[in-house]
Amino acid sequence: MPRLFYCDHYAIELPPGHKFPMPKYRMVRDRLERTGVFTFQCAEPATAEVVALAHDESYVQQILDGSLPPAAIRRIGFPWSPALVLRSLASVGGTLGASVDALERGWGGNLAGGTHHAFRAEGSGYCVFNDMAVAIQFLRKEGRLRRAAIVDLDVHQGDGTALIFEDDAEVLTLSIHGEKNFPFRKQRSRIDLALPDGTGDEEYLRTLEAVLPRVLEFHPEIIFYQSGVDALDTDTLGRLSLSLAGLSARDTMVMRAVRTAGIPFLITLGGGYSSPLERTAEAHANTFLNAFSVFSTPSH
Repeated sequence: MPRLFYCDHYAIELPPGHKFPMPKYRMVRDRLERTGVFTFQCAEPATAEVVALAHDESYVQQILDGSLPPAAIRRIGFPWSPALVLRSLASVGGTLGASVDALERGWGGNLAGGTHHAFRAEGSGYCVFNDMAVAIQFLRKEGRLRRAAIVDLDVHQGDGTALIFEDDAEVLTLSIHGEKNFPFRKQRSRIDLALPDGTGDEEYLRTLEAVLPRVLEFHPEIIFYQSGVDALDTDTLGRLSLSLAGLSARDTMVMRAVRTAGIPFLITLGGGYSSPLERTAEAHANTFLNAFSVFSTPSH
């Protein structure tokens, strides 16, 4: 049975009316537990030394001890607390564990992570540490890979990841995102595809199908999938108009291409802010069920 990492037991207390849907993480795990096809592993918090492979050491220390300036905390969007520190480290740890699963078993999954707005020396947009960047740098340091790709299909551009790897020829970053959505100052991914508000299933899938060969031609040794579901038509922050079926087709298109190419594949969660929140949980759960379907069936 495939293994999924989680860290939803680290509860961050948010003020009333806060926009971030913290309950979704446990909702997704509950949905997937009921299917009986996965095992679940509590994510070990990453060490500060490992996180510093992709982040400035002084920034990491300020997060750990709570000395980050108030303006920097506001940019992250969460109040500082010991629970925030533990959750942020465990979110990275889940991606580290899932990346090893991907290399050893073909695919891996983290029911958190995808924190693509975190830059080298600052957090942003509900992202403290950039789990995908840390995992790539860790695997390279361990000598387990040289070339990696990030396929980021969150509706918000993966600006932190793009900037961290902007001058790195061995990491390809692809971001398909809303043209007029956050972040309003975009960075340069290797491939950026910006979509107009209201983009629906057909146009989205056509765009994705056209660009996937460019990712595979890069010949990465692992692909990180930022599988945010905030492109859903009911998302309060998304501004695109994909259906649940469209998102499922998106996931399946990516996964089948990767499976055919024989490239290790890792799923991180990313964003989702639907009202009702159950639709976000359903969409996230579908991503992992699609992975089970694609990667757990015998190849011919």
